[in-house]
Parts: sequence; C-alpha cells; structure tokens
Amino acid sequence: METIKQGKVFVLGDDIDTDQIIPAAHLVYSLDHPDEKRKYGEFALSGVPIDKSGLPDGNIPFVASGQSESPYAIIVAGKNFGCGSSREHAPAALQIAGVQAVVAPTYARIFYRNAVDGGFVIPVESQASLVEHFQTGDKAEINLTDYFIRNQRTGETFPVKKLGQVENIIEAGGIFAYARQAGMIGE
Repeated sequence: METIKQGKVFVLGDDIDTDQIIPAAHLVYSLDHPDEKRKYGEFALSGVPIDKSGLPDGNIPFVASGQSESPYAIIVAGKNFGCGSSREHAPAALQIAGVQAVVAPTYARIFYRNAVDGGFVIPVESQASLVEHFQTGDKAEINLTDYFIRNQRTGETFPVKKLGQVENIIEAGGIFAYARQAGMIGE
C-alpha cells in the first residue's frame, strides 16, 4: 500500500448516504463488464442534491458530464459518511471514479467494512470534522505512516487515526486477497 495519498479534494457535509453515493437507479450495471463498470464512475455522487448543505460552493460536479473519472482523488466529508443501505457498490463507485481515500470523523459501519473488505477506497478517520478546513479543489496529502492530512493550499496539518487491524486487509487489496496471503483460503 502506498503510504502517501495525494490529490484534489472534494468536500461533502454530514450524513452522505449510499443512495447519494450511487443511486439505486444505477445499480443495473455489471461490475464485471468493463463498459458497464465505467457507469459506476460516471454516476458516483450523482445522488447528492444540488441544494444539499454539504455540497461544495458553486455546485461543482464530482464527475463531469459524459466522463467516468473524477478529478478528485480525496473526499473530505462530515460525520456518518456512507450511511443508508448496505450497498457495496458505493465504495466501488468511488474507486471507479478515481477516489483513493475518504477522510471523515465517522463512518456508517457497513460502508467502512465494504470499503475495506473490497479494497475499494481507504476510509481514513479524522480526529474531528475537517470540512471547514478544506475547499473543493484544494490539494491534499494523506500520510498513512505518520497519520496526518495536510491541506497543501493552507499548509495546515491535521491528525488522522491509525488504520489499526484493517491495515493488513487494505494493504492486501481486500479481504479475499488478505485471506489468500494469510493462507486462510486457496488460490
């Protein structure tokens, strides 16, 4: 696992649910078919209402119309990110769109487990909400060795929590890859 993650930031508010991350209407596509899989990137975060208080100033789209990759590699969000249904497509859609990590003070447990178990995105827990310290478009660096996130525009650095026991699963690329490496299951 790369211990440094860098990229542009997309800022969201509290309680972003899985239907906002990938609306149920778009669950008809196959994750195994390359052309259909790209649709998950295209529709990632398309369910966040324009008037949602957590949406960035100027209602900046996460993914440009007709594209499947976002220019944003890091999401900085408020509390309870990924609440709602137990939809493993939510962290998968973010990964397909190019997200490497989400930074939030708390996660819905099922989103956190799906993100880790599938090896989709790294759910980094901040010590406090950081949405007031970042703007959409800022560049950030997440250091997973020294456990901090830095806003490269302002120079501010904020501590993040250690990944703990899930670090080996994340490093392996998901729960099944980890189980294979650990000899728990065969190839």
